[in-house]
Amino acid sequence: MTQAATYSGYDPVRGACISVHVQNGVIQASEPCGDHGLPLIAPGFVDLQVNGFQGYDLNSGVLDAKTVEALSDMLSHFGVAAYLPTIITASETDICQRLSAIREAQETHPKSRRMIAGIHVEGPAISPKDGPRGAHPEEHVRPPSQVEFDAWQVAAGGLVRMITLAPEIEGSTDFIRYVTSKGVCVALGHCDATDEDIEKAIDAGARMSTHLGNGIAGTLPRHPNAIWTQLSDDRLMASLIVDGQHLPKSTARSMIRAKGIERSILVSDSVMFAGMAPGRYTSPIGGDVQVSENGRISIADTPYLAGSGSSLMDIVRGFPCFTGFPLADAVIMASYNPAKLLGRTVGLAKGAPADFILFDQDEATESVTVRDIIFGGVSVLH
Repeated sequence: MTQAATYSGYDPVRGACISVHVQNGVIQASEPCGDHGLPLIAPGFVDLQVNGFQGYDLNSGVLDAKTVEALSDMLSHFGVAAYLPTIITASETDICQRLSAIREAQETHPKSRRMIAGIHVEGPAISPKDGPRGAHPEEHVRPPSQVEFDAWQVAAGGLVRMITLAPEIEGSTDFIRYVTSKGVCVALGHCDATDEDIEKAIDAGARMSTHLGNGIAGTLPRHPNAIWTQLSDDRLMASLIVDGQHLPKSTARSMIRAKGIERSILVSDSVMFAGMAPGRYTSPIGGDVQVSENGRISIADTPYLAGSGSSLMDIVRGFPCFTGFPLADAVIMASYNPAKLLGRTVGLAKGAPADFILFDQDEATESVTVRDIIFGGVSVLH
């Protein structure tokens, strides 16, 4: 059955009004149109860090493909066109089982086949110290292993596309060289690294900072420190959790200005408790967590965050009011930049997947609301 439709809007990145003609889930043409009170139009998001969302968890117990597909379906209703399911520090057996389940979902289920752009393994070669380690279980923190990486890729069918590690851990430089030679993006995070550690990692092929400003000690030397070093090196892109919890407004603004829009990426880092009612929950990772009224998710009775309670849609919608920067910057950071890092094509041009979002923005308050979400050429909201 042929499904055809046309959607029009103002593209804040191009600075022009366009009509997008779609058929069978693909953009067939994109052409200029007149401005008659049109909504804003933007490509679907590419989220490099998703641990779970609204009760679906990738990092507890035995993962199955149906859970992964349910998560993919849920995310498609929040504007995500592609994502990296993120597996955190665990035993090798558990990591491989979860990688295998994600592989099965990507091979056999329609939403996951369309949306899963690879897998992000966050850990287990991270700092064992409280603070930098975050909510990752200390008993499973271990040095990087090329043999273990090869086992991951067998289980994942080659889907591992990103690995976050701490560059100060012994063996990390050789490991970075090895996995980058296999086409994997290495990101630096959950670390207590020196300038020299970071420089060596970048020279070996590291390309990104994972949630810069988080997964690090609560107090640092004034200078030098791992944040300044990563901010200053243009060879690293930086992912940022701009949810109002992980970074203060002034810090987020300063980091984006220092790194530049072209090297900044918005991620959700959402966990299974994101979008759930306030309260105390038992987590299989890190013990009890507290979901606050404002959406903050923390390890109960500690000041430490335990992932994000926001979707990437929440982050993009709140971006103009929180940072004072335009919505176009958020679109670049949530869609174009992460896609570029993965070697994917996104956009509103002919041949691109018909996955995009229509927004309304109040010029006076800069508040952003969603008018419609198009996934595979079809509205998921109506």
